[in-house]
Amino acid sequence: MKVLIVALVVILAASCLAWEPKAWGQDAKQGRISNSLVAEGAQLETLAEGFTFLEGPAVAQGGDLYFVDLRVNKILRWDWKTRKLTTLTNDSHGANGMQMDAQGRLIVCQGDLRRIVAMDSQTAEVLEVLADKYDGKRFNNPNDLWMDPQGGVYFTDPAYSRKKEDLEQDGRHVYYIPPDGKRVAKVADDFNTPNGIVGTPDGKTLYITDRRLGRTYRYSIQPDGSLADKRLFCKVGADGMTLDEQGNLYTTPQAKEIRIYNPDGEQLDPIPLPAAASNVCFAGEDGKSLFITTANALYAIPLKVTGQ
Repeated sequence: MKVLIVALVVILAASCLAWEPKAWGQDAKQGRISNSLVAEGAQLETLAEGFTFLEGPAVAQGGDLYFVDLRVNKILRWDWKTRKLTTLTNDSHGANGMQMDAQGRLIVCQGDLRRIVAMDSQTAEVLEVLADKYDGKRFNNPNDLWMDPQGGVYFTDPAYSRKKEDLEQDGRHVYYIPPDGKRVAKVADDFNTPNGIVGTPDGKTLYITDRRLGRTYRYSIQPDGSLADKRLFCKVGADGMTLDEQGNLYTTPQAKEIRIYNPDGEQLDPIPLPAAASNVCFAGEDGKSLFITTANALYAIPLKVTGQ
């Protein structure tokens, strides 16, 4: 028995000596992330840190990035060329999901005011309230959005920061603001907690994640903006999502990695991170830099593909 125990100890010790630690998925010797979509020799770069909770990345013309520091009501801008960070506003009213429209306006989910607005991307002035009610009742807490090619806006409306007695809607739904802005439509009403949302550039397919249930669904977008053919795409719940030119879906679950799925819903190699990601967006001058927000830092890594 003593001989057996000694042998086991020797084997375990040898195994421990043979194992080499790797920094959050990077190759410890070469400093590179092993992923077929990541540019050759690329490393994850920390662009800025020291925040409270980053969210809502949105790319502007030229590749600059807007994002929010949610818990201190800031909207920030990362200048791609100068590599400088500036503050657009210190009073965002709970801004979360954002996207730049064709006019250069920043379309913003203002959670605290329960509305979707168009904001001047240089001054933060609210130029237009796109929607603040459905059926005469205020929204719960608009969280994330995606603009279709016609300028319509799909957005998710969970209730993370609202007490039950403060809710006016009968559930946590997904809505659509048509391009003419005349009548907001409810397009999905069977979610537990709708969160991340993104669609394809041709305006034919929409992905919506049910974060707390850990599911992401794919829909066919109809000519009138309604949704059909709901299908389970992958078993992951995410804060934010984006697509690349190959149709791969990048998701940010509550884990230290970006999980990527091809158009058939098959999982590809993840991109490892030092902290759990909150959202993700393609930006940069060539559109091939993947920007990643976490609770307290902004990261970027160059890829071989561009965003859609």
